[in-house]
Amino acid sequence: MANYLRRTLFFLVFIGCLAAPGQTHADIYRYVDADGVVHFTNRPTSGNFHFFRKETLEPTTIEDYVRRYADLFNLEEALVRAVIKAESNFNPHVISHKGAIGLMQLMPATAAYLNVEDPRDPEQNIRGGTRYLRMMLDQFNGDLELALAAYNAGPNTVLRFGGVPPYPETRTYVARVKQYLSQYR
Repeated sequence: MANYLRRTLFFLVFIGCLAAPGQTHADIYRYVDADGVVHFTNRPTSGNFHFFRKETLEPTTIEDYVRRYADLFNLEEALVRAVIKAESNFNPHVISHKGAIGLMQLMPATAAYLNVEDPRDPEQNIRGGTRYLRMMLDQFNGDLELALAAYNAGPNTVLRFGGVPPYPETRTYVARVKQYLSQYR
C-alpha cells in the first residue's frame, strides 16, 4: 500500500510540474512496465517508451531539431544529417514514389506508430525518424549497416535475409548514408 501511495504521489507531483506554465523544456516519454509502474523520461533508452507530452520551448531550424533529437535518442548528429541527406536532401516537402514523407522519409504507418501526427512538419518528422533510427540500432545491436538497411527496407526484411538484403536500392542507400556520415563527421 505504501508503494502505491508513493507512486500515486510521484505521479501527481509530476503531472503538476507538467501543468505549470513554462516548466517543461523537453519532450517527455513514458511507459508502463509489467508491474504497472509508470516510467517517465526525456531520454528514452528503449523502444518501450512512447511520446507522452511535447515540450514548450521549440527550436526554429532543422539543425536545432537534429541537435535536440540526436541528443535525446543518443545518436551522432552526423548520422542524423547523413540519413536526412540520403532520404530527402533536406527537403521537408518530399514524398517518395512509395509514399514516404518528409525529411527522414517516414512511411505513414511508421509515422502513426511513432505518434507523428504530421510527418510534413520538420520537428515531428525528425523526432519520429530519430526515434525509429534508435530503435533499429537497438534491434540490431548497434550494427550500423543492419540498422540502416532496416531503416530503408524494414527490420523484418533484414531479419529474413539475415543481413543487408540483396536489393540494389537498399545496398546503395546503406553505402550512400555511410559516405555522407564520413563527410559530416
